[in-house]
Amino acid sequence: MTMRLFDTARGEVVPFAPGAVVRMYTCGITPYDSAHLGHAATYLAYDVLQRRLRDLGHTTRCVRNVTDVDDDILRKARELGVHYLDLAAEEVARFGEQMSALGLLPSYSEPRATSAIPDILGFVAMVLDAGHAYRSGGAVYFDVSSFDRFGQVSHLDRATMLELARERGGNPDDPAKDDPLDFVLWQPSLPDEPSWESLWGPGRPGWHIECSALAMRELGHPIDLHGGGSDLVFPHHECETAQSEAATGEPFVRHWMHVGMVCLDGEKMSKSLGNLVFVGDLLREHDAAAVRLALLSQHYRTSWEWTPALLEHAEARLDLWRRAGRGDAGLDLVRACLDDDLDAPAALLVLDEAAESGRGVSVAASLLGVELDEQASR
Repeated sequence: MTMRLFDTARGEVVPFAPGAVVRMYTCGITPYDSAHLGHAATYLAYDVLQRRLRDLGHTTRCVRNVTDVDDDILRKARELGVHYLDLAAEEVARFGEQMSALGLLPSYSEPRATSAIPDILGFVAMVLDAGHAYRSGGAVYFDVSSFDRFGQVSHLDRATMLELARERGGNPDDPAKDDPLDFVLWQPSLPDEPSWESLWGPGRPGWHIECSALAMRELGHPIDLHGGGSDLVFPHHECETAQSEAATGEPFVRHWMHVGMVCLDGEKMSKSLGNLVFVGDLLREHDAAAVRLALLSQHYRTSWEWTPALLEHAEARLDLWRRAGRGDAGLDLVRACLDDDLDAPAALLVLDEAAESGRGVSVAASLLGVELDEQASR
């Protein structure tokens, strides 16, 4: 069976048939606070995808960046009175420990935005030279009117784009812009912010260009699969693909895969709202494998509500599977479920049925990243 995955840009489930080496890029954390379940659910989806691709014989190279310089981390470092890179180092270490506890495969690389300043400077120059950017007010902006495929990922109308840009840091009211949807590639730094020299004056990179530079530096182009949370479709991924294709004149991404939002009390979990369930808190009180199973019980591209009952169900499921012992029951059916738009919830039900009949499911559980032979960790 050919693997099929939903492609955001095409708006439908389509065959995903990459070559022997699968090059993947997922937008990583901005390390200014602890990881919450929304982060974990996102990276878990790409982890399960990698496990199935490796099971099919592919080599996967999944790059997950670290946005260690942007408005959010600089604001938090200012509030705490610490250096922004010290804050980043502390949170990246904590995040790595928690993702490892959840059983995530190590990333192929985890490059930091601050490691790519020379790449970013060269990238900005390419976009300018190609006629897709302009200088204004000490900054460099991408000119969306120059790129007729702007909107090819999100397919949103202009009014919706403006609304989301305002909500998600796009600053459409910036008077230096020719068009409210234009976005910054290079910007002047405030007096207490990090700054690098450039042909356009001292400053720092915009958010979107960091990922373009890192993705192409680490993986080349086109990338087989790119993704992140569904809240990144616009403006981040729309802007990222526009500037990348404007700079190179070639396709940037073959397949866009986005993960739905985790909600609490009816609202998307977010640091701005403070309605968060932190991964570290759950891992201190529960078996890491149960936390993983609770997240796998929801389909990756739907948004869903977190409740403690999901974890209670996951703990009971884990106990059932462990009592069933070792075996490869349900393996082929689990593979078929994953090939059907990464349907992990259906795969879990397959293993429940096998375990309830006394057949061991350890091999298929391992394909989902759940190691039944390990002792429960607290």
